Amino acid sequence: MTAAYAYAGNGDHTTSYYAASANTRTLRPALKGDQTFDVCVVGAGYSGLSTALHLAEQGHNVAIVEGARIGWGASGRNGGQVVNGLNASLQTIKRRYGQDTANFVAGLVMEGGDIIRDRIKTYDIQCDYKPTNLFTACTDAHMRELEERLALWQGYGLNTQEMVSKDKIKDYVGSDMYAGGMIDHSGGHMHPLNFALGEADAFEKNGGTIFEMSRVIDVNYEAARPVVKTETGTITSKTVVLCGNAYLGKVVPKLTSRVMPVSTQVMATEQLSDEQANRLLPTDTCVEDIRYILDYYRLSADNRLLFGGGTVYGGADPRDIEAKLRKNLSKVFPELANVKIAHAWSGNFALSFSRVPQMGRLNNNTYFAHGYSGHGVTGSHTFGRILAEAISGDASRYDVFEKVPYIPFPGGRMFRVPYSIIGSWYYDIKDRFGL
Repeated sequence: MTAAYAYAGNGDHTTSYYAASANTRTLRPALKGDQTFDVCVVGAGYSGLSTALHLAEQGHNVAIVEGARIGWGASGRNGGQVVNGLNASLQTIKRRYGQDTANFVAGLVMEGGDIIRDRIKTYDIQCDYKPTNLFTACTDAHMRELEERLALWQGYGLNTQEMVSKDKIKDYVGSDMYAGGMIDHSGGHMHPLNFALGEADAFEKNGGTIFEMSRVIDVNYEAARPVVKTETGTITSKTVVLCGNAYLGKVVPKLTSRVMPVSTQVMATEQLSDEQANRLLPTDTCVEDIRYILDYYRLSADNRLLFGGGTVYGGADPRDIEAKLRKNLSKVFPELANVKIAHAWSGNFALSFSRVPQMGRLNNNTYFAHGYSGHGVTGSHTFGRILAEAISGDASRYDVFEKVPYIPFPGGRMFRVPYSIIGSWYYDIKDRFGL
């Protein structure tokens, strides 16, 4: 591990299935010298790529600065599930922030998925996209929760979901574990790293510039024209957008305590036969249960089961990822109890205490977005568009999110991990006993 990339090893992608099956390994040059752009985006994950691509399409001169490789963090490691909504429910948002805010959020919870599908079509991004996602219920209490969620969403005019009874759940999942579920026909799943790489290519086709292996060590956002500094260069711009999320670290101290890094794990089996794959997931949808600490899984394009779950508050990697996940895999699919695991990896997402993503400014020309709390695939793309709108002069949607109150973790950085662990124990007990 070098000093330059202490947070990212040597800066290369983790040893995931996605990295092993990436469409391209092209390395962009590092930032060198002093350069000037209209907009500098820090972070080449989904938030940064979405914001930058929208801006480049509008004619802005944009650079992305990435400390490692494109999609190195959560954007290239996640479960690949295109799930609508935020972590916090519409009911929670209504209770905390009022009906007007809930109406606003309901109007954009499906936008991120639409942006993803539009990008895939417009730029012919080869990322193995497949439609629909399924939420599964492990208990009757979970089924009631899903029924309430369905009714809530329909009350806002969102009608892409339908319940799946216990008798019908095996049409979708070859497991005896579930009491039913709910399918979302507007969800989907994809190869997340290849999608990020495709967005990067699209950004460059629109005139954008990407600097990889360029770890940001300082951001002077108090200057009239903010300056982003790496170890080998600087970028001075009219506007900076900070999209480091769980991996921004202490570069911008004002943002460090706003979110907590949380690691989640994924593993990929060896290739399964067509017969076995069809038996496990007959409709090739992606699945996640609705427990507090959930399992999520899907088939890859080459018939591997990608199975994820578990959380480690604070962002540490488990010593043995396979051992951590195999127990739950065997519960869901007993026939895979002894299946060979070809890849296993871990990665961090940024958790906000409210489970609502945060968007704001440190001054008039330095924006940030983070804290998707496990729903970043779609949320980051919606936020990227909203940030681009604000930078281009239309701050109407940005202003709504900026006004959502920020709720700090109780006890601050020192106690956020133990507080979250205790909370997870409580919800795990409720899930286990069907409460």
